[in-house]
Amino acid sequence: MADNVLDRFDQNMTETKIDASKKLRIGFIGTGGIANSHIKAYLNQPDVEIVCGADLVEGKARKFLDNYNLTDAKDYVDYKQMIAENQLDAVSVCTYNSQHAPCAIYAMEHGLNVLLEKPFTVTLEEAVAVRKAEKESGKVLSIGFQPRFDANMKMIKQIVESGELGEIYYIQTGGGRRHGIPVGWSTTFIEGDKGVLGAIGDIGCYSLDMCLNAMGYPKPVTISGRISGFFGKTPEAYTTKTDCKCEQQKFADLFAVDDFASAYIRLDNGVVLDFRIAWYMHLDTPGDTIIMGKKGSLRIPSTDCWNGSVGGAMKIYHDICGKPTETIVPLLKNPEGVSNVDMKIRSFLDAIKNGTPSPIPSSQIIINQAIIDGIVKSSEVGHEIEVTIPGLD
Repeated sequence: MADNVLDRFDQNMTETKIDASKKLRIGFIGTGGIANSHIKAYLNQPDVEIVCGADLVEGKARKFLDNYNLTDAKDYVDYKQMIAENQLDAVSVCTYNSQHAPCAIYAMEHGLNVLLEKPFTVTLEEAVAVRKAEKESGKVLSIGFQPRFDANMKMIKQIVESGELGEIYYIQTGGGRRHGIPVGWSTTFIEGDKGVLGAIGDIGCYSLDMCLNAMGYPKPVTISGRISGFFGKTPEAYTTKTDCKCEQQKFADLFAVDDFASAYIRLDNGVVLDFRIAWYMHLDTPGDTIIMGKKGSLRIPSTDCWNGSVGGAMKIYHDICGKPTETIVPLLKNPEGVSNVDMKIRSFLDAIKNGTPSPIPSSQIIINQAIIDGIVKSSEVGHEIEVTIPGLD
C-alpha cells in the first residue's frame, strides 16, 4: 500500500536542448562569496559569455574574473559605469543585502534582466520598489532561491498539492546551525549597514519558501515575531572560526544583526505557521519541519547546519484502512552532475531567451519578504501586527 502512495509522486526530469548560437552577455554586480557559485554555473552553460564584473572594493572584480581565466572580461569599481560601457543582456546581483534593491532597480531601468540573490531585499518597502521597476521595464527578474530546484523540495510541493495530507492547518518550520555565524570570507553578513538582516534573511527565507511554495504562496494576515542577537555580540561565538582572540573580538564588535528569530504567522488560507531560525544556538536543531493536514501529516527532517536542504528521508503519517501508517519518502537526487545553482542559472537564462515568466517570481517572493519584514517590525513594537502588501497582484 505504501508503495502505491509513493507511485503518485514519480518525478520525470527531461533534458532540454540549449541553443548556443546566440550567447547571452552577462555581467556581475558584486563579486564576493556567492558570486563564485553563480559564475561556476554560468560557465557550465554553452550559451553564455561573461563580459564584465563590478565590485566597489578596488581590484576585487579583477581578481574574481582572473580566477576563472576570464582575462578579456572587463572589471569595474562602479557598476553604473559597467552597465553604461557594455552591451549586456543580464546581470547577477551578488552584493551584500542592503544593496540588492538599488542595484536591481538601476539594472532594470537600464534594460537588463536581473538574477537577484536572496534575500530579495531588506524591507518590504524596497521589495515594492523593485517590483515597480520590474513591471515598468518588462524585464525578467528572478530571485536566487536555488533550494526550490532540489528534487526533494519539489516532492514536498507535490505531496501537499496531491491532497494526500488533506487540508493543511498547521506548519512548524525553520532550521538552524549550532555554531554557524557566517564570517568565513567576509563580515558583511553581520554588519548592520550591509547585512541588515541576519539569520532571518540568510537562511530563514529558504525555510519560509519551502512551505509557502508548497501551498501556492498564501499571504500573511498577522505576525507576532521576535528577533535577537545575543550570541553574535560575544567573542565566544567565533571560536570555531578562528583562534585569534583579537579577531573574535572584532567580529563581536561588528555584529549588528539577528542570530535568532521566531514568529507565529497566520496566513489567509487559515494555516498557522510556527517559525524559528538560528545562526547560533545551544541545540542541534530547533526542530524538523512538520506540515499537518486533516488527512495526514508530513515530517521533513532538519539538518545540523541548515541551508535549505532536507536532512533525511521524509515520512507521511496517515491512516490506511483505519490503521495508523507511516510511509517513508526516500531522499531523491538531482540529475547527475547538475546542482541546484546550475538549475537556478539555467532557468533564468531560459526565461530570457524564451520570453517565459520568471522561474522564481517577485510576485511570490515579495510575500516571503513581507513575512520577514513583519517579524522584524513586530519585534520592534513588541506585539502582533497586521500585514498588508502594497501593489500585490
